[in-house]
Amino acid sequence: MRLSGVLDALIIETDGFGIFNNKEKQRFIRRLAEEKGVLILTDSDAAGFKIRAFLGSMIPENRIFHAYIPDVYGKEKRKDRASAEGKLGVEAIDSGLLKEAVERSGVLLEDGGDAPAQEITAADLYADGFSGRENSAQRRRALLRYFALPERLSTSAFIRVINTYIGPGAYRAAAGKF
Repeated sequence: MRLSGVLDALIIETDGFGIFNNKEKQRFIRRLAEEKGVLILTDSDAAGFKIRAFLGSMIPENRIFHAYIPDVYGKEKRKDRASAEGKLGVEAIDSGLLKEAVERSGVLLEDGGDAPAQEITAADLYADGFSGRENSAQRRRALLRYFALPERLSTSAFIRVINTYIGPGAYRAAAGKF
């Protein structure tokens, strides 16, 4: 598995949508989350976001870290044709991008370290024109591309990424460009 070359951790494959029916694996993931916390890393396509949402619904929010790979378009070498959305999956993403995604998640904070205080809110995104306004979806997609994040990232997930990795200052500096 490609991820094992980037991250020295226990890696649990979901087997795609197989996780929806695999009660034993679900129990195992819940137990790991309770004991240690979990990092969720999925493809940046619609299927990946469905799997991420499913896992997120079964684990308390304070026990999850989210890593997001950027939208990278192309065809994986191991496949005959590109995926339906034309995006590369986790297995085909450059190791450097995988490492950045994990670092952005905040999971690598030193023991005893606290995540940065959440300073950016949904109200900030609204005030800055990235949600709830005319052309806000286009502006938010441009900002997500700027930070090399997937375009499907929800507003709440984007706020988490800003507050755990990007930082309010970097967000504010970038927001002025769009």
